Amino acid sequence: MTVDSDNFENGSAPAAGHGGENNSLHDLLWRVSRTFALSNRWLPARLRRTMTVAYLLFRVSDYLEDNAVMSSERKVEMLYLWDAVLAGREREDRLCSELREVKHDDDPEAEVAIRFRELTRSLRGLEESECRALRERVRETTRGMARRQLRGPVVETEEELDEYMHHVAGVVGYLITEVFACFDSRLAKRKSDLMEPAREYGLGLQTVNVIRGLRKDYARGRVYVPRNLLEEVGLEPDTFLRAHNADRSMTVVDRLVEKADSHLRFGLSYVFGMPRSLYRVRLATMWPLLFAAKTLSVSRGNPNVVFSEAKITRRDVARIVRHTMVMGWSNRWLGWYYQRLLYRRNSR
Repeated sequence: MTVDSDNFENGSAPAAGHGGENNSLHDLLWRVSRTFALSNRWLPARLRRTMTVAYLLFRVSDYLEDNAVMSSERKVEMLYLWDAVLAGREREDRLCSELREVKHDDDPEAEVAIRFRELTRSLRGLEESECRALRERVRETTRGMARRQLRGPVVETEEELDEYMHHVAGVVGYLITEVFACFDSRLAKRKSDLMEPAREYGLGLQTVNVIRGLRKDYARGRVYVPRNLLEEVGLEPDTFLRAHNADRSMTVVDRLVEKADSHLRFGLSYVFGMPRSLYRVRLATMWPLLFAAKTLSVSRGNPNVVFSEAKITRRDVARIVRHTMVMGWSNRWLGWYYQRLLYRRNSR
């Protein structure tokens, strides 16, 4: 399951504000996640560099967990090997050799993993406090992914889903907050108050990813919808997305939308904690929240969620960026705008 995935259609992002860098890692970041890259390019240079390295390190773990070539047993071995490399207990040469044995598709996800040495070298070039935070949080996520593989392809309960989402998204929220605290003394003072909203915000974004990835994950034999939620409407994991069950499947989707919203509202608190004087940071933290709200709006009652995938459009993204650049300083407006995006599919 991806830590983050492209959330809008039709190629490149709208050209808004600060230009992107031609650095190869920034280019790679854009290829694997336009959504994250759009927010990241607005951060101050030091934060942009750190978050680029952080995101791509998480993507190495994500590739090892999500690729369609390796068996679950092999994925567990590779994830623990990656953890050992990050910890300095295994040589990078060994992971290089193991990755060469994997048949890679011609896609940027595989390229991120293949280029892990470039990422670990960039990691070592960060400030010591940032390097330590990134290393430990990526390792925490990697071990959590390995444990999920060991538990099998089906999630039994909502608590089990939240535990998994904590490792792949809540931990990311912690890391972002830790990096922000290293960057700015005001955020360092607010760090303890921001950590729990950061975790919940991450769980909300990951629940949106679960909704968007239902069909793709099902095709890979994995179901991240809790079994007990399916059983409430008379479904089983292996029959969940069959065409004749579409009505009941959509009932489950609506439940997941409610769950995502309950987590994402903590994201509002998180953005409210960003000083208005750090406006680029504030914008970068609010955009994923608002993109997610719009995605929930287009997912609710939309059979494309079951049969293919529901995405927001490039036009939606451009509109959200334009509105927030003017009004994103206002907490009151932001709360109103979140509600508008969530419940009005064709909001203007």
